[in-house]
Amino acid sequence: MKFIALLLSIVAFAVAGIAQSPAAKIYETEKAFEKMAAEKGVNAAFIEFMAPMGVMFVPEARNAREFWKSIPPTSAYLTWNPIWIDVSSNGMLGYSIGNSIRRPKGKDDPNAEYGHYISIWTRQPDGEYRALLDTGIDHRKPAMIPTEWKSPADVGGDKNDAKLSAADSAVPFYASVEANPVKAYKSYLAEDAVLMRSGKEPFIGKKAAVAHIEEGKPIIRFPKRKSFVEGPDLAYVYNVYSIVDKQGKEIQGGNFVQVWKLRKGKWRIAAEALIASPRQNG
Repeated sequence: MKFIALLLSIVAFAVAGIAQSPAAKIYETEKAFEKMAAEKGVNAAFIEFMAPMGVMFVPEARNAREFWKSIPPTSAYLTWNPIWIDVSSNGMLGYSIGNSIRRPKGKDDPNAEYGHYISIWTRQPDGEYRALLDTGIDHRKPAMIPTEWKSPADVGGDKNDAKLSAADSAVPFYASVEANPVKAYKSYLAEDAVLMRSGKEPFIGKKAAVAHIEEGKPIIRFPKRKSFVEGPDLAYVYNVYSIVDKQGKEIQGGNFVQVWKLRKGKWRIAAEALIASPRQNG
C-alpha cells in the first residue's frame, strides 16, 4: 500500500491587521464567495475563490478554475451557509461543511435543490483563503436548515511535535475497511465526525455514522495509492472509490474526500464524503 504525504510548508506570513481567527477568516471568505455568486454569477465566484490548483468533481476530478472558464455562464442561483469549520494549528489548512440550496433557473425558481458541501481551504501568501477542493451531496429538503457555525473545542490545538503523518497512520484503516467496514470505521472515526453520502442528509457524530455503516455494511474499495496533503494536525486526501456487491461487481462508483485530524497523538477521520458519479445505462 503506497502513500504520498505532501506537507504544507510552514511559512511566516507578515499579514498586518488580521485580528480574526483562521476559522472566522474562512467563514468571512465563504460569505464573500456566496455574495459574489449572487452578484456576478456562479462562474465568476468559483474562478475567484478556488485556488489555482483547486479541484472539483464534474464528475471526474478537474481543475476548478479551468472548468468554470470552459463552460457558459450558468443561470443557477446558489446560497449556502457553513455550519462547521476547523483549521490546522499553523492556519495553513482548513475545511468547512455547510448546507446549500441551488435554484437551477435563478433566484426566483421555486424548484430548489438541497444539499451539503465540504470545502478544503488553504491560506495564500496574502493571508486570504482559497479552496483546494469543493464538492457536495444532494438530498431531500431537510426539516431544518441551521444558520450558525461552530468549530471543535480543540481547533488548532495539536502542533504535532512528534511529526506523525496522517498518511502513515491511515494504513490500517485502508487495509481493513473492505473486509470489515464496521470495525474499521469504529476504530478510526473521530467522535464528532461527519459522514456525507449522496442522496442522504449527513450523519453527524460517530454514533450516527457507525449506525449507518452497520446498517448497510458496504464493501468499499479505496485505491491503494493515495496522496495526502497535510498540515501539522489536519490532512485531507481525495481519489476515486467503488462499492461492490458480495460477488465483486461494482454497484456504485465515484470520488471521495476524507479529512483526517490529529487528536492526542492519533489521527482520526473527521469528515468523509462519498460523491457518487452518475452511471450510464447499458
